Amino acid sequence: MAISLASLKRSAAFAAPRILIHGVAGVGKTTFATGAEDPVVIATEDGLGTIDVPHFPLAASFDDVMGAIGALYSEDHDFRTVVVDSVDWLEPLVWKRACADNRWGSIEEPGYGKGYVAALDLWRQYLDGLNALRDERGMTVVQIAHTDIKRFDSPEHEPYDRYVIKLHARAAALLQEHSDVVLFANYRISTVKSDVGFNKKVTRALGSGERVLYTAERPAFLAKNRYGLPDVLPLEWQAFADAMPRAAAATTPAPEQD
Repeated sequence: MAISLASLKRSAAFAAPRILIHGVAGVGKTTFATGAEDPVVIATEDGLGTIDVPHFPLAASFDDVMGAIGALYSEDHDFRTVVVDSVDWLEPLVWKRACADNRWGSIEEPGYGKGYVAALDLWRQYLDGLNALRDERGMTVVQIAHTDIKRFDSPEHEPYDRYVIKLHARAAALLQEHSDVVLFANYRISTVKSDVGFNKKVTRALGSGERVLYTAERPAFLAKNRYGLPDVLPLEWQAFADAMPRAAAATTPAPEQD
């Protein structure tokens, strides 16, 4: 197709979001995701518990995951949201497929990180499938991940620990770039200093049990959004959904007046 200035487009259409949520264990990531509109779950771990939601059989291979995505793309259904629970349990399936394709005994066998680079091609196939569900079937995409604490070597400051997505660094970077929203879920915690005598004080953590979503990056955790969302929201799908239209409207240019 010939490209010219006549092919330029300007569109403020609001597409379904691609969401990646990570957070501490048991905080309610799956409950949040399955609160979305008409969800269906592609499960790579047995984490649904008593949540009553349509889901595919537990995926035992990368092909199972891609088959579920293919079924959602090609077959008639009324689902509006696809939930992948979880991507860090999907990662071993990706590695197993990469090893089978290349006749490796393990993802480390080729050395110099080549196994993880080869795995990225499979991750891209998976993300292409999710993009097709979003772009051509209008489905919201929610990927769930566990979190890990790792040291961050900043070029500007002393190293510090932060919460990151529990994936190999290359895969984590790819999924973060793909996502329109990266959310960090945690309990709201405050600290107080207590006098223990002898002119000494200790810092104690206090928590009310309130669970929140962080939508913007901070030194302690990874997060982002492309919609100008409030920095902190309750860990409830409805609170997130209510904030999304307002945020989208705030970032959409007003129509020109005649």
